[in-house]
Amino acid sequence: MVDMSSLEIGIVGLPNVGKSTLFNALTKNNALAANYPFATIEPNVGIVAVPDPRLSKLAELYNTQNIIPASIKFIDIAGLVEGASKGDGMGNKFLSHVRECSVICQVVRAFEDSNVIHVNDTNNPKKDIDIINTELVLSDLDTLERRVASSSKLAKSDPKIQPILDEYKKALDYLENNTPLFDTENIDFELLKDLNLLTAKKVIYIFNVDESTLQDKTKQESLKSLVSNHLVVFINAQLEHELNSLSAEESKELLESYGQKESGLEQLITQSYKALGLQSFLTAGPKEVRAWTIKKGSTAPQAAGVIHTDFEKGFIAAQVVSYQDLIDNGSIANAKEKGLVRTEGRTYIMKPDDVVEFRFNN
Repeated sequence: MVDMSSLEIGIVGLPNVGKSTLFNALTKNNALAANYPFATIEPNVGIVAVPDPRLSKLAELYNTQNIIPASIKFIDIAGLVEGASKGDGMGNKFLSHVRECSVICQVVRAFEDSNVIHVNDTNNPKKDIDIINTELVLSDLDTLERRVASSSKLAKSDPKIQPILDEYKKALDYLENNTPLFDTENIDFELLKDLNLLTAKKVIYIFNVDESTLQDKTKQESLKSLVSNHLVVFINAQLEHELNSLSAEESKELLESYGQKESGLEQLITQSYKALGLQSFLTAGPKEVRAWTIKKGSTAPQAAGVIHTDFEKGFIAAQVVSYQDLIDNGSIANAKEKGLVRTEGRTYIMKPDDVVEFRFNN
């Protein structure tokens, strides 16, 4: 079951691609953002509420001030450089921070600015992506080679290890050909899980673009082609920073002037949920309204377990109403009168718009 306290999104990239500026904008934090490499040494951490307008509507309906949204932890990891996997630029330490993340968001510089130094002197998104991915691959190679050596010895006396060893070797072949595991399809990632490999994690590419590219679909398609089959977000870090000083209405107007419907934060959260196969369900009452995050396909007892493990163990039933039905009818009582509140059992698969009250044995 997904515990949102453990959902960590690591923001990585070369130095001076706008990682810390973006992190500050996303989290409204004040991490050091400077025009030189390694402005960030220890990772900066920010907890961000997942925007969800349904919560305020439910709070009005139940007359409560206590709103608890879902949250995501963003981690701004120091800029990686070529040779990071061998320790260059404190690379080993930086890569260890990436291992703790659920998703890797790779920020790629796709803007021109002579006032911001590029670590490799010239702006080349394809080369920058290749450098980062190569360092992740080399780090995984080291980890996997050591595991294959130790598992090969164990497999001689324990036949059960052989299928796992075969999967290790398959992954090793890809890495030796400089192919990140997130660019493969026929790997059993569950067997590799305990290794916490960097390239086995879900990846989202964030192109930090200038204002014109934010509205230029042709340029965006060209950048997308560099990372085909991966989730992509286009963000202008400076615009995201500017949005923080505006009201909700002003932010909406500014975004619309750039042809955008959502902020970069909202887009990134949507893609992160998509990458991990997550969804939210809601609980509501006079004490609080709250969003809870679960894996898509979770059953009602599993969803109850996210609230408290005892709820899953003692699960009896779930009283479920769709969010829209509840709002349209003005109260849970009215929804019940119209037969819109359902009693679901242990096999019920949760839906993203469910407002739920669980019944359980203490």
